[in-house]
Amino acid sequence: MAMAVRVVEGLFGFLIVVGVLLDVFQTVVMPRPVAGRVRASRYLVRGLWAAVRWLSLRIRNVSKRESLLGSFGPFSVLAMLAMWVVLLLLGYAFILDSLRDQVRPQPSGLGTSLYFAATSMFTIGFGDYVPIQAPARLVSIAAGATGLGMFALVITFLYSLTAAFQRREVVVVTIEAGAGAPPSGVNLLETYALAGVTEDLGRSFERWQEWAAELLDSQLSYPSLAYFRSSHDNDSWIGSLGAVMDAATLILTTIEESSGGPGSNEVPLPRSVKGWAKLARSVGGHCIEDMVLYFRLADGREPGVELEEYRAARTRLALAGYRLRPEAEAWEAFREQRGRYAVRINSLAEFWASPPAQWIGDRSPLKHRVHHDGHVFSSPRTDSTQG
Repeated sequence: MAMAVRVVEGLFGFLIVVGVLLDVFQTVVMPRPVAGRVRASRYLVRGLWAAVRWLSLRIRNVSKRESLLGSFGPFSVLAMLAMWVVLLLLGYAFILDSLRDQVRPQPSGLGTSLYFAATSMFTIGFGDYVPIQAPARLVSIAAGATGLGMFALVITFLYSLTAAFQRREVVVVTIEAGAGAPPSGVNLLETYALAGVTEDLGRSFERWQEWAAELLDSQLSYPSLAYFRSSHDNDSWIGSLGAVMDAATLILTTIEESSGGPGSNEVPLPRSVKGWAKLARSVGGHCIEDMVLYFRLADGREPGVELEEYRAARTRLALAGYRLRPEAEAWEAFREQRGRYAVRINSLAEFWASPPAQWIGDRSPLKHRVHHDGHVFSSPRTDSTQG
């Protein structure tokens, strides 16, 4: 009977160790999303995020709320590390406890075996407990190798996260320079027109297409990265991606090609800009769809861009010098094409409690948009957008 209990205890510990090592491998080493969803780290992060998000949304002070949400990303990585260490200690403790006859002095119970597992895993090696037979020695060596290897992998993981975060935020800041904070697709197009660089929009959409592809790859390979919030006020990677998508949709549905030229009040918009806008929106839509599917997010509410809001956007674009399509056909095309991604990007914004932006997320607190030079633009609102 005692032997059977020890066999079960050893197998239980072995399963814990294997499960943790598999979790670490899939989270840290494997550079692609994995099909398996039964992972302790996934449930830990999702559970902690649900609690932090629930608490933060009840904090009225915006600065304190953003501070709490902003600390979650780094905290979640440390929480995963702590969970892996604790589970590995327990797993090796169960294995060593099942082999207590092979240790001198013999551990008096699971607590003593846990202590022995800790000294082995952290390579402290006090020498007060010594394995005297091959199985126990192998387990002790494996515990030490696992501890060193896991900490090395986690340090590498932190460097990878930091590098990916910095690359993501560089583009977020460059988009903010034109789109404002919170970012707006209308403001982005307006800024390019007023600066006289609409002919360069094609190159910008090309860069944003590459950014959306890297965003998809990095945040599906390292899902923890998605919880790292932007370090800039009223900004987020979701809002920036949404601004690019909205700008591309406006170019494809509302703005006509134009050569501009001397004496013309219209800004030039080459055909190539529409081509790059279409490609950027395609990659951006792929990114949004895959993120929603990977994180298993339910469809959010329809953001509900009203005709009055669309007309206000048209007015601003016309004043900036763009040639516009007739309102009726442009409005129908805009509604149809924006509807392909609007609900999904709103799901991302709601799940990560992103700062409200034009046409994205919870827009009820959005009173003004701030341009990168500090100038404040009023945001047209309708009763339907109040939530």
